[in-house]
Amino acid sequence: MMSPLARYTLNSLKIRSIQQIMARQSHVKHAPDFHDKYGNAVLVTGATFCIATWAFLITQMGIKWNLSPVGRVTPKEWKDE
Repeated sequence: MMSPLARYTLNSLKIRSIQQIMARQSHVKHAPDFHDKYGNAVLVTGATFCIATWAFLITQMGIKWNLSPVGRVTPKEWKDE
């Protein structure tokens, strides 16, 4: 059994929290901002630019990717002086 004071306190806390939630929701902006309008387009454009740049660098710049010297390194002749 709850005392009337405890019941009143619990109900007032619930009402107060509901009022706070409603006050927060009333401050939410309704018009879309820049990120809402253009965020995905900017993200896709940036990712496309990055992928295109790396694809160009890897395929067209003529970089020699000397990953392993095995089979390419030959010993020099020994010179006896």
